[in-house]
Amino acid sequence: MAEREPVTSQSGPLVLVVDDEPQVRRFLRAALEGNGYRVVETETGHAAITQAATRNPDIILLDLMLPDVDGFEVTRRIREWTTIPIIILSVRGRERDKVEALDLGADDYVTKPFGAPELLARVRVALRHRDRQIGGPPEASFSLGDLRVDLSTRQVSLGRRTLHLTPTEYNLLAVLIRHAGKVVTHRQLLTEAWGPAYTSQTQYLRVYMRQLRHKIEPEPTRPRFLITELGVGYRLKVE
Repeated sequence: MAEREPVTSQSGPLVLVVDDEPQVRRFLRAALEGNGYRVVETETGHAAITQAATRNPDIILLDLMLPDVDGFEVTRRIREWTTIPIIILSVRGRERDKVEALDLGADDYVTKPFGAPELLARVRVALRHRDRQIGGPPEASFSLGDLRVDLSTRQVSLGRRTLHLTPTEYNLLAVLIRHAGKVVTHRQLLTEAWGPAYTSQTQYLRVYMRQLRHKIEPEPTRPRFLITELGVGYRLKVE
């Protein structure tokens, strides 16, 4: 099938939709174009790689189960040369599939079926994260609700109260801030916060995440900010 051209009357971000099911592509096109995005779509992995190179989309929505090469291989190939945000859309909700896709470089993973509001929120988060990456040096501070982190002085406050984080707790929070809105796998968190020698020490994450939640969450047992992605990793929720 020939790839459909984006609607030229719009000027919003360009989304490359890769899915071999016509009804899914219709749903995604309607949701995206109805919110100001331009859409180009294709149904195979090889075509997706070509379209990513020639169209330079702002973001890619990628199904895992494609008729030629799967979404894992497409992600790996695209990550060889670009940091275009990739959101995986798949009926495969197994933890190992999520971990593999994220470790290969996907920015997010959404299990089908999903609603348009959730998808659009994930797209907005991914695009904001991309803008922070390409917009120059990182900001010196980060705010989320009453939480404020001064990244230059390593000072953390909640409302008017200064929080005293251990160096490890701060490193863990800083990694999540760098990837705010994205799922960060256990392996990635361990590598960035502790070093590559600790990639199998997931018990460290559980202990320190529990400590961090008790310090920054209003209700640590019902976290608003530090969200667990079961079997995969954690997300610093920004919406």
